[in-house]
Amino acid sequence: MSKRSGKISRRKFVKLTGGAVAAAGMTSAFLFPQRALAQQKTLKIVQWSHFVPGYDKWFDNVFTKEWGTKNNTNVVVDHIAIGEINARAAAEVAAKKGHDLFMFLAPPAAYEKQVIDHREIYEEVQRKHGKMISLAVKSTFNPKTKKFFAFSDSFVPDPGNYRKDLWSQVGFPHGPDTYNDLLVGGKRIKQKFGNPVGIGLSQELDTNMAMRAILWSFGGAEQNEAGQVTLNSKQTINAVKYVRELYRQCETPEVFSWDPSSNNRAILSGKASFVQNAISVTRSAEKDNPEMSKQIQITPALKGPVRRIAAEHVMDCYVIWEFAENKEGAKKFLADLIDNFSNAFNASEFYNFPCFPSTVPDLTKRVSNDPKGVPPDKYKVLSNVLNWATNVGYPGYATAAIDEAFNTFVLPTMFAKAARDEMTPEAAVKAADTELRRIFDKWK
Repeated sequence: MSKRSGKISRRKFVKLTGGAVAAAGMTSAFLFPQRALAQQKTLKIVQWSHFVPGYDKWFDNVFTKEWGTKNNTNVVVDHIAIGEINARAAAEVAAKKGHDLFMFLAPPAAYEKQVIDHREIYEEVQRKHGKMISLAVKSTFNPKTKKFFAFSDSFVPDPGNYRKDLWSQVGFPHGPDTYNDLLVGGKRIKQKFGNPVGIGLSQELDTNMAMRAILWSFGGAEQNEAGQVTLNSKQTINAVKYVRELYRQCETPEVFSWDPSSNNRAILSGKASFVQNAISVTRSAEKDNPEMSKQIQITPALKGPVRRIAAEHVMDCYVIWEFAENKEGAKKFLADLIDNFSNAFNASEFYNFPCFPSTVPDLTKRVSNDPKGVPPDKYKVLSNVLNWATNVGYPGYATAAIDEAFNTFVLPTMFAKAARDEMTPEAAVKAADTELRRIFDKWK
């Protein structure tokens, strides 16, 4: 380098820097950063915006960041609203392009031909963490084709949420335990205080789950274990008659136009006496309305004339599309998510329950002593959730036919038509049974 000019020739620069790089043992990526970036993989994930914001913060800013660093992968997470999931999935399938991992909130059996077989992910996880729960199998496995059309890391319980102050004043200090209690106590509360019961009768997720719980509790079902339509029965008619009475005596017309968060808003605002929903209700109250939080308590699934049972509120089902660009990365991501599920359970504030119980071995202890709960054992009723939580499609599997019936709201429509007196319970059941048979025949 000349002192006078301060410049250096291009040839000498290359010679000097090349030697320096070699001496330092560095790769050419130092000189060509775009080449290093090209070597980094991308994993694209789409999932709902979680009801517990802390879960998304953990997932987006902690788990995926750490996983991406370890696996030299740029993880891109897109969050969408519940109501957008089905439309987005259909669009990606039509375009044969989209995300590597797509998360549904109910078993997506109708997409079996568009996804990989997720069996090897389950097998890998089971080697480390033992067997998954039956609920996961029934929600992601096709017993006829022997294919796992999805992978489930977790499910969300669907307990009852009741106003202790109101129910205590009408003779139910621990809230309703049966559907008869709900009818009797709900009517007393509405007459005395004006607060209605908040169980939806519209075409949305929470109504789908609540109507199934009532149907099964009364002994009815869409199908039997063999997958044959069994809806038109005395038990189903009794369930429909019950819902008609519940609406007449305990509810208000707004339930016919509710969206998935309407019942949350109804009880958090002080209006509703009871809703069937996940613990997003109580967690929201703890943050935004501590006084109301003390009043909203939790009860297990209500007992009907035949059994105590409820659908999971949400079944987290990830799928890897056949057209996914990073299938191997997606598989590893799901397996590693299960390795970290203890942290996921905490981040969700007990919202996401494990499909592999060994990942949260002290679950009962955790839910029995929660610092945010009033009282601290408020969430203890969830410790035996697997005794009363079941899958969409019970007592059979979550098949493609069940998936279509779920997404076209066959059951909510049946209950709503009878509740509104647009059809007799018998006629509403018969119409729904006919529609179910049409759907099942289509998927044979």
